[in-house]
Amino acid sequence: GGSQGGGITLAVGGLVPDLVAIAPDVPFLCDFPRATTLTDKDPYREIGRFLKTHRGRDAEVQRTLSYFDGVHFAARGRAPALFSTALEDQTCPPSTVFAAFNAYPVEDKKIEVYTFNDHEGGGPYQEAAQLRWLPRRLTAG
Repeated sequence: GGSQGGGITLAVGGLVPDLVAIAPDVPFLCDFPRATTLTDKDPYREIGRFLKTHRGRDAEVQRTLSYFDGVHFAARGRAPALFSTALEDQTCPPSTVFAAFNAYPVEDKKIEVYTFNDHEGGGPYQEAAQLRWLPRRLTAG
């Protein structure tokens, strides 16, 4: 899945133990603490606006957000994974995607980086990469 679907992919990958593979593209809602200080795009900016008027609640807000932060789901993953990120993406900043990728404890993982792309990520190029990557995982085991 891509963006929100990529975030959901990480959640499923962390909660379901017997998946064959996952492919989160530009996954959304990863590394809230970093994203809220990195980009002015919503929903991260909305969190900042809330904290502007609710001083002293940062720890409480970050603790609540941690329940659905993709990094925490990624840390529970077991299936091979093909991630993607786009270096000009302000909706899913690349460092937040790398946080999830780095937390992913599986040896069979890869990340495709699209240097000049924004939130569209790799588009058809990423789909082609997935089609090349996935067959070996489907026949393994």
